[in-house]
Amino acid sequence: MKLIIKEVYQISDRELTYMIRERVFIEEQKVPHDIEFEYEDESHPYLALLEGEPVGTARWRKTNEGIKLERFAVLTEYRNRGIATQLLKRILDDLGSEKVFYMHAQTSAALFYEKNGFRPKGDTFVEAGLEH
Repeated sequence: MKLIIKEVYQISDRELTYMIRERVFIEEQKVPHDIEFEYEDESHPYLALLEGEPVGTARWRKTNEGIKLERFAVLTEYRNRGIATQLLKRILDDLGSEKVFYMHAQTSAALFYEKNGFRPKGDTFVEAGLEH
């Protein structure tokens, strides 16, 4: 299994990240389009390619609270293969450990983030119709 994680600079790669997010968040999880595609100009997306096929994506952006990790999505048929972990590792490696990282994680993904060293903080809330 040849997995490549790369930071996105080209429009064609950005469009692949949009395709993945549309399938995962809009079609599968029913997130409204206008909520899913906000903050695009200030975000730094990454793309996961498995054997050359686009299978996952994630992004980060700077906020007043630190570096917000967002939009981790892996296509259904490629889940549970460590792709999201590799996306997270690549972003953290690229940005360095001295920064403050946080996310609004869906409760269904909380265990994934805990396994990767993050701890829950704050109360549960609903965003885009999903519990976080």
